[in-house]
Amino acid sequence: MKVTTEYLTNEFRKFNCDYFGGGLPTPKLMLSRSKTRLGSFSCKRKMTWRGRKLTDFTIRISTYYDMSERQVQNVLLHEMIHYSIAYTGLKDTSAHGIVFRGMMDNLNRKYGWEITVMQNTKGWETTVQRKPRQRLVLAMKTRDGRCFLSAVNPKYQEALSRQIKMVPEIVQHHWMVTSDDFFSDYPVVRSLRGRRVGRDVFEKVIAVPVR
Repeated sequence: MKVTTEYLTNEFRKFNCDYFGGGLPTPKLMLSRSKTRLGSFSCKRKMTWRGRKLTDFTIRISTYYDMSERQVQNVLLHEMIHYSIAYTGLKDTSAHGIVFRGMMDNLNRKYGWEITVMQNTKGWETTVQRKPRQRLVLAMKTRDGRCFLSAVNPKYQEALSRQIKMVPEIVQHHWMVTSDDFFSDYPVVRSLRGRRVGRDVFEKVIAVPVR
C-alpha cells in the first residue's frame, strides 16, 4: 500500500484511543526510505530547572518495502509502544525489554495483532524501481557462417578487441551495450568465447546501436 503521513496520523489517533487511553500527544509522523528499519521512534532530551524533559517525539515509517496495510499497522503499533514507554517515563530492562514485550504481547493476544520485536524482510517486494542491468555484449561471426554472442566483463573489452584482430576466422564482430533480458542468463566472460546462436538471432542483436 502507499503510506502517507495523513494515513499515519489517522491510524495513530485511532490506536491511541483504542489501546493507549488517548494519552499520547500526536508526535511528528514522518516517512523514511530505510531498508534496514521498518519503523523508528526518537525524541530529544532537554534539561530544565525541573529536571530532564523529553521533547520532539517522532515516529518514522519506512516506505522502502511494499507493505500491506496490516504490516504498516503492526509497525506503527510497535513504535507507539516505544513512544508510550518514553512518554510515561517507564523504565525498561532494554530497548525491547520486559515492559515492551509485556505491552506487545498484550496487544497481540487481546486484539489479534502480529507485532514483533524483529521482522525478517527477506523476499519482501520493494517500492524501489531498479534500473535495468546493462551488459556489454560481443557479437561475432566466423568465416564459415557460425554466429556467437557473449556477455563480456567491460575491463576486458580492449584485450579481447586486440585478440579478435589476430583470429582470421572471425570476419565480423560488434560491440554493444544492452539491458535486454535475453542476456540475463549469459555468464560474464573474460576470454574470447561465446554462445552459438542462429543467424536470425545474430542479425536481430546487431541491429541495435554499435558501441
